[in-house]
Amino acid sequence: MTKKCVLLLSGGLDSATTLAIAKREGFDVSALSFDYGQRHVVELNSAKSVAAAMGVTDHRVAKIDLRIFGGSALTSDSAVPHGDDPMARVEIPITYVPARNTIFLSFALAMAETIGAFDIFIGANQVDYSGYPDCRGEYLDSYAAMANLATAAAVEGRGRFQIHAPLLDLTKDEIIRRGLSLGVPYELTISCYDPIDGRACTTCDSCQIRRSAFAKLGMKDPAPSIQ
Repeated sequence: MTKKCVLLLSGGLDSATTLAIAKREGFDVSALSFDYGQRHVVELNSAKSVAAAMGVTDHRVAKIDLRIFGGSALTSDSAVPHGDDPMARVEIPITYVPARNTIFLSFALAMAETIGAFDIFIGANQVDYSGYPDCRGEYLDSYAAMANLATAAAVEGRGRFQIHAPLLDLTKDEIIRRGLSLGVPYELTISCYDPIDGRACTTCDSCQIRRSAFAKLGMKDPAPSIQ
């Protein structure tokens, strides 16, 4: 029998690849995206396009407002670092959104419990993860342990929640190579922190990591960009 899962779909490269992996593993995917006040809200258009292209029929967008807290260049008016800006190289950069994955996983957990799913997929990566503390394996293991203590479905013995992060220990070029083998439409994705007119800026940390990985494979990043 096909198993249900909830997958966090941002519209970026990693989440699109994770979607392809979940589908290859035979999961019936329900995707969840967030309109959270992010500077790069254009990613939601990409998430919608990716979901449609990859046959996801249950794609929901949760609207929350993390700008009421700020604390990140993605949810405030603080500048996103570009190019050789030293702020792009600090251990935990200003593009870290406080507790974002904890918030997103909590929504995913609630959705999973509601639809009878016990598997949650996230495109977290602790190799090219830009120093974000909520992209580490120990964090995801701890979240899964909490989920199984905090939900009626788990406490009543209906199942055990699992957090799947299939990209966790892959480099960005390894992720792309895996996605290409699964037919991921990378031209529909955008990973930019500071897009211009809906196109990738090419100079923020996320763009540079992505473009470098495609170049390592002898390819040009197919995402729409300003250059």
